[in-house]
Amino acid sequence: MGAEQTLIVIKPDAFNRKLTGKILQRFEEKGFNIVQLKTYVFTTEKAQEFYSVHRNKPFFNELVSFICSGTVVACILDGNNAISTVRIMIGLTKSFDASPGTIRGDFGLGITDNIIHASDSYESFIKESSVIFS
Repeated sequence: MGAEQTLIVIKPDAFNRKLTGKILQRFEEKGFNIVQLKTYVFTTEKAQEFYSVHRNKPFFNELVSFICSGTVVACILDGNNAISTVRIMIGLTKSFDASPGTIRGDFGLGITDNIIHASDSYESFIKESSVIFS
């Protein structure tokens, strides 16, 4: 696969710890172009829509509450194999399981406070980016 786009959301824990620049730098150094970027504060309704795939999971309310707890930085990245490459770069969901050298492995503190979200498929990218950018 060639050039494609994906969405990343730098979560409130990373924003509050002033890690946004370091995180974006990694993607730029990898060759990704930032197509759109904005700071955003989720409402409960928008967070529930954004995370609707997790609606019936036990951690849903905690996830929604956390993403609404402060400012996020949403960014659409463009580059070769963006979805899969970005997912590799961010590391496993649980920060303590993520490898050193990945964003979560280097900066994450837990499961919910895991620094960053990235779309896991083209369909997710379309849905998630429309919640934030439309």
